[in-house]
Amino acid sequence: MDIRQNDILTMKKPHPCGSKTWKVLRTGADLKIKCTLCEHEVMLPRFKIEKNIKSITREDNSTTS
Repeated sequence: MDIRQNDILTMKKPHPCGSKTWKVLRTGADLKIKCTLCEHEVMLPRFKIEKNIKSITREDNSTTS
């Protein structure tokens, strides 16, 4: 899956604050993501994040599933 820095990820399940969108801050084997509502930052293994992604929105407003 092609995930780049500054992409907005829409997840299947919401964060406890209610937001389903996360911004990618860092990529690699682990991804560092930040909740767009409460700004909580989390670093998780790529495979855990990839299985929970509903869609990816790029900075140029293109969307991929």
